Amino acid sequence: MKETILLIEDDKIMRISLEDALRSAGYDVTSFEAGTGALNALKTNSFDIVVTDIRLPDIDGFDIVREITPIKDTQVIVMTAFGTIKDAVEAMRLGAFDYITKPFALDEFLLLIKRALEIKHLKEENIRLKKDLSKYYGFPNIVGESGEMKKVFSLIEKVAGSDSSILILGESGTGKELIATTIHYQSNRRNKPLIKVNCAALPEGLIESELFGHEKGAFTGAIKRKPGRFELADGGTIFLDEVGDLPLSTQAKLLRVIQEKAFERVGGTATFSVDIRIITATNKNLQEEVKKGHFREDIYYRLNVIPITLPSLRERKEDIPHLIDFFFNKLSSNIRFSMDAMDALLEYNYPGNVRELENIIERCVILSASDIIEKDDLPAFILKKDNKTSQMLLSDVAANAEKEHIIRVLKSTKGSKSRAAELLGISRKTLWERINAYEINL
Repeated sequence: MKETILLIEDDKIMRISLEDALRSAGYDVTSFEAGTGALNALKTNSFDIVVTDIRLPDIDGFDIVREITPIKDTQVIVMTAFGTIKDAVEAMRLGAFDYITKPFALDEFLLLIKRALEIKHLKEENIRLKKDLSKYYGFPNIVGESGEMKKVFSLIEKVAGSDSSILILGESGTGKELIATTIHYQSNRRNKPLIKVNCAALPEGLIESELFGHEKGAFTGAIKRKPGRFELADGGTIFLDEVGDLPLSTQAKLLRVIQEKAFERVGGTATFSVDIRIITATNKNLQEEVKKGHFREDIYYRLNVIPITLPSLRERKEDIPHLIDFFFNKLSSNIRFSMDAMDALLEYNYPGNVRELENIIERCVILSASDIIEKDDLPAFILKKDNKTSQMLLSDVAANAEKEHIIRVLKSTKGSKSRAAELLGISRKTLWERINAYEINL
C-alpha cells in the first residue's frame, strides 16, 4: 500500500508543486488549502504524514498539531515562511516531528518525508514487538489447569503491577525463569530492560564485576570500564537465578543495593543510583541455608517479600497431557502418543520436571518413524520396572488426565472414533470401553 500524506497549504502554486513532487515519489496525497477541511478529513481517515503550513486562513497551524499528536499515530511536519526559533520550538513542543523553513528545495522536503516515515515505521514495529513479547510471556505460555498452577496464576496477577521483591522457589526445571519473565512483561516496567543473571554460572572472582561493573584498571584484565548488570537493568527488572549460590561477601553488597538502590563499581568511588525491581529464584531451601550460615538472614527477608512456590511436575500430573499438547504444537508436530505410551508418561516421576518432559517430547518427535509414538519408543529410563509408580494402578489424577487426553483426540478427529482409536494406538473396542468408563459425551 502507498503511504498517505495529508498536505495543508493555502498557497495554490506551492500546494500544487508539493502535490506533484509527492505523487511522483510514489505517495498518495490529499490536500487542503485550509485547516478546517483537513481536520474533518482526519476524523474519518488515517494518514501517515501530515504536512501543514503554520499560517493558514482559518486556523493556526499549531492548532493542527495540537489536534493530531495526542490521538493520531501520525507524524506531523510544519512549514513556516518565517523560520523563527520560536515557531520551531513551539511546534516541536506540541509534538511535531520536525519543521522546514520556506523556501526549501524539493529534494530536502522529500528527504524529510522519508525520514519521518522511517521513524513512524520503527515506532510501529517497536509497538508490535512489545505486544508480541507481552503475548508470548502471558499466561497462555504457562501451561497448567491444576489447582496448584491456578494459585500461581492468581498470585502473578496480584503482584505483577507492584515493585515488591519476589522470590520464586521450586525444583530445577519447574519454570522459574519463565515465571520471572512473565511477571516482568505483565508489569509497568515491561518497556524497560529485563536483565537475567545465573548466579551459579558466574566465576566467583568475577561475580561482583558482573553484577556491579568495574572501572578501568580495577584488576588484571580490566582494560576498560564496564557497566554491571544492575546498571544495565536501570528502570526495569533484574532476575537473579540461583541466588542461593551467591557467596556471603557478594550477599552483603547485594543487601545494600536492595536497601538503598545504590552501588559502586569495582575499583571506583562514584555511587550509582538505580531504579530496579528485583526478582530472585532458587531451588535451595534458603531457610536451611540461613541456619547453616551459608545465606544471610537479613537478605533472605529482603528478598522473600512475596514468595511464589512452583509445584513439581509429579505434584501436578493432571497437567502432563496439556503440556504434551503444548510442546507438540511448539514443535509444529502432528505426532501423538498411543494410550499405553501416555500411561507410561503419566506414571513417570520427572526428576527434571517440565524441562525433562519437553526434552522427552522433542526426542520422541525427532526419532519417531510414524505418527503414533508407542510405549516401546519411549526412553528406557521411563520404562524401568523400579519406577515407584510403575507397579501401581494409575491414580485418580492420572485417570482424569487420560480422560482429558481422549476427549482432546476425539475433538481433533471431529468425533471419528475409528481415527481417534488409531491416533491413540488402541482398538476401537478399547476406546469404546474407555469412553463408557469415563462417561465421555461429545
